[in-house]
This record gives sequence, C-alpha cells and structure tokens, in this order.
Amino acid sequence: MERLRSAADLAALKDRIRQQPHRRLTTLCLCDTGCRALGSVPVREALQKEFAALPELAATLRFQRTGCHGFCEAGPLLAVRPEGILYVRVKAEDVPEIVQATLKGEVVQRLLYVDPATKQPVRLERDVPFYRNQTRLVFRHCGQIDPESIEDYLALDGYEAIAKALAEMTPEQAIAEVTASGLRGRGGAGFPTGKKWQLCRASAGDTKYLICNADEGDPGAFMDRGVCEGDPHAIIEGMLVGAYAIGCNHGYIYCRAEYPIAIQHLAKAIADAEALGFLGDNILGSGFSFHLKIKQGAGAFVCGEETALIGSIEGRRGMPRTRPPFPAQAGLFDKPTNINNVETFACVPPIITRGASHFASMGTEKSKGTKIFALAGKVKNTGLVEIPMGATLRQIVFDIGGGIPKDRQFKAAQMGGPSGGCVPAQYLDLPIDYDSLQEVGAIMGSGGLIVVDEDTCMVELARYFLDFVQSESCGKCVPCRVGTRRMLEILTRITKGQGKEGDVDLLEEIGRTVKIGSLCGLGQTAPNPVLSTIRYFRNEYEAHVRDRRCPARVCRDLVAYTIDPEKCIACGKCRKVCPAEAIEGEKKVKHKILQDRCVRCGACFDACPVDAVLVA
Repeated sequence: MERLRSAADLAALKDRIRQQPHRRLTTLCLCDTGCRALGSVPVREALQKEFAALPELAATLRFQRTGCHGFCEAGPLLAVRPEGILYVRVKAEDVPEIVQATLKGEVVQRLLYVDPATKQPVRLERDVPFYRNQTRLVFRHCGQIDPESIEDYLALDGYEAIAKALAEMTPEQAIAEVTASGLRGRGGAGFPTGKKWQLCRASAGDTKYLICNADEGDPGAFMDRGVCEGDPHAIIEGMLVGAYAIGCNHGYIYCRAEYPIAIQHLAKAIADAEALGFLGDNILGSGFSFHLKIKQGAGAFVCGEETALIGSIEGRRGMPRTRPPFPAQAGLFDKPTNINNVETFACVPPIITRGASHFASMGTEKSKGTKIFALAGKVKNTGLVEIPMGATLRQIVFDIGGGIPKDRQFKAAQMGGPSGGCVPAQYLDLPIDYDSLQEVGAIMGSGGLIVVDEDTCMVELARYFLDFVQSESCGKCVPCRVGTRRMLEILTRITKGQGKEGDVDLLEEIGRTVKIGSLCGLGQTAPNPVLSTIRYFRNEYEAHVRDRRCPARVCRDLVAYTIDPEKCIACGKCRKVCPAEAIEGEKKVKHKILQDRCVRCGACFDACPVDAVLVA
C-alpha cells in the first residue's frame, strides 16, 4: 500500500479494504495475547495446522488472531464471527470439531459457557452475563481485529478521527470537543483532559512533546496492557489527535519492558502507520507532522508519576521533581509536555468520530464515559471489565464478576492499586466515579480492582500493599522513604503478634504525615491501604494487638490449631495433608497436633470432614 496523501485517499483505501472477499467469511477469532498464559498457543498452532491441511477452508472460513476478549477466567476464548458464538476453555484437541461444526452451521455445545444461574449453555457472546452487563467503548475493537493488521483497524473506524480533525477542525476546536466530552485522565488523577491539552497548547515554545504513559505497575492491573496488545492503533490515533491539538510534532509511548507482546504490537503498528502516512511528515497532506517512538521502562512503579517518567526517558533515574514548573510548562528536555495514559488516548478517537455528546451521555455528572477495571481476587469471573462511570461495585462484582467463589461473603474491594483504598461491603451500591470513591477513602487509580472475601485478613492485606509501595519508593523525599518504612515495621510487628497499645493510632499519625509531606503522588497515596482498612476494620487491628488473634486465621503467628478428641474420628485425612508431619496418631487412634512442628498452614482445618480441628 502506498503512502496516503489526503483524506480522500484514506476513504478510497478503506472502501477497497472493506470490499476484500475474506471480510465476508465466517471468522474464528482466537484470543492470542492474554490467553497465552492459559494455553492459546497450542490452540493457535492447531488451527493453523487444520487450515494448512484443508486448503478448501479458505473459500468459506478464516482464522484470525485477536487481542484480549476480557473474560480471562474462561480462556482460552474463541469467538465465531459474525455469528457471535463464544467457546470457552478451548484446547488444541477441540479445534477439528469446532471447524467442522462451524462449516455445518452447528455449535459445539460442550464448549459453550454455562450460566451458573440457569445451568444452561449460552450460545452467543453478547448473552454471557460477563459481557451482557458491560459497555465496551475503548474495548470495541479488542477481540474483533488482528492487532498486528492495520487493514483490520481501517476496515472498521480506524484513523477516521484524525482525518476528521485535520480536515474539519482547528486545534482549538479539537480541544473544545474533548473538553465538552467531559473526558478525565484515566491514569488515576482524573484531571480534565481537554484542560490539560489547553494548558500545554498555551505554553510558549516551538518544540513540544506528547507522551503516552503505558507504565502500568499496579499489582493485578492489566487494563493498559489489554489495549496495547489488542488495539494499538487506537492509542496511536488518539495521540495523533492530541498532538495536533497541542501543536506537537514528537511523541513517545513509555511502555514497561515486562510487556513484550504489547511492545511488539505497538512497534508493528507504528511501522505500519508510518508506511501509510499516518505518522511522519505532512500527514494526509495537511501539513501536520508527528513522529512517534517507543521508550521501554525498566519496571519502576514510581515511573508512573509524570516527572519521574520524563526523567527516565531523558536517561536519568526515574525520580519525581518538585512542581512547578509543571510538565505543560517545562517537561521532557525542558520543553512543554503533555502526558496521558493509554486508556485516555484510546477514548479520544470515538469522541472525535461520534461527537462529544455521545461520550458525555455515559457516566455521571462529573465523571463521563466508561472505565476499564481489571477484576481480580476472590471473584468468580476475573478479567477486564468496561462499564459506564457511575455503575456500582455490586454490578461489577456480582452481575459481571459472578460473585464470590464458594458462596463466601464479600468483604471489601481494594480499588486504585496498591496505593488505593479499601471499599467495604457497606458501599457495594456506591456509584463508582472519581468523587464518590474519594469520599469513602479510596481512589479510582488506573483501574485495579481486587476483591477480598471473609477469609481475608485486612491487616495483612494492608501490610502486603504497603510492602510493595515501600519497596518501590524512589527514596527522594523523607516522608515517603522513612514514613512508609516505619509504617511497614509496625504492621509487620502487628501481624506477628508483637503489636503494642498505641500502634494503630501511630499508624494513622504517620500515614497522615506521609500523605501531607510526600513529594509525588506515590508517597501521597501510599498510606491509603492502611488508613482505609483502619477506618473500616479497626476491630481487626485491635484483635491482633490486644487479643493476639487474627480473626481471619491468616497471620500464622497468631493462629494455633488443635484437635478436639471428642470429635476426632481418627480418619487420618488431616495427617495426610500436613506438610510438616506435625500430626501424630494412627488410624482409629485419636490424633494430636504437635505445636512445636506445626507451621499453621491450615491444611488440617480444611481437610477435616467432621470439624474436629479447632483454631484459636
């Protein structure tokens, strides 16, 4: 394909692509990014082998690799399009049966998702509860296209937004459209995107930079990864609109090196976009030029902060700096710089093509559009979820997530990543938006959402997240460097049964000091898991400190297992599962736990059929 020189060239190319005969064929769409962890590679190889062995298939059927479909719990996933049939937990040996059934217009019933409520198989993807309750805007292409094919992107609405912006809008009008949409930054802070662009445009300077922050470092979060791997051209197109709006000709995608598939797909997308003229000089004959590079990060959590990220691109250690000046005034190489995250840029193309009012029609008064969450933890349906702002936690966890495994009780959700906050069960019906979450001590963050059940110790949960944040602290400012370490020491003592009266109050005092005195957002939010769990689960902290007891039976130093001789039936099941050989007693002889050997793992408690194992 030749380099496009005008919007008319683009329209003609899109028409030719859409008329390609293979686009009218039934297509087997395999998730081959995130599902690789579940075995999609053997499935892909089996499909390739099947099509190679049966060349006649090419006349009626085709196979297409796609990005993440979102429903990670049920992978590997294979969808039959346009029919919309969804197969779950597909294995390589299922491929011949799927191919033959598709050719006959039939369905492989045993591979369909079974709705746990009705116990009936669900034929269509759109009827699966996980998808039925979502609004997929940013993810509209993921699972539909081959992320390494620019033609697939162009066959849909690809690069129509930048063509419209260049042909019909001034930079100021593009900013006004984004402002009217109500789009707020999806990286966590929620700053209005249009206002951010306007500040950078208003800054003096001939050279400006645009950066996409794909340094997704939250444990359990993979929203940006899903977009980078499944729809990389949407990010590039969003950046093109942003660059045109602020008057910028150079950009970077800062992506962590731990995302090799994302980097591979982004690099291919950039090369293809350059070849067709969407990147480079004189884009679509408009006179506007934009050059884009990938910068691989080394995996430092602090580099998610804007100024630390800028320092990393410049070749320095990723450490935040004081502000002002703000990046919009003096950022990368001391030039005006605008930074948005992956999801923010991916929202821009539909805002331009469909209009600001379409985006603004979703969400709440102050939080517009949709938001992607990485649903993980103690929930049946883990994966990537996209919902309108204002949806409730109950809708995400129960309607989409399917509820808690083994019918256990929902206890809380950790929202906003390791520096986010805990949202307890009493707020299950709280509308999820930027402001309401702040009111209950949590933050939206980039979209991490980890569900915990009744068997979770909230003190240990807070210690776990603080341990991560403390180890990721760059150490530049004293409140974060020293304060988080002191908090971690106190939490560790408490979970080991060495807590003292006043420790909980001291944690709150240090936490407030760290929030107020830290230099960057990492330090300012680092105490959130501790402060929010104290706020809602103070009784658990007090049980650890005063009673030397862990109510959830998680902290091993605070748990002791014994066997009730009156209940013990001497079946030997507890002895068989004990990893430390800490249980004595033969069959038909009452068992006893040797406390000096017991590692307090709880395996005996779970294995006992008559509840003879007691925990104190």
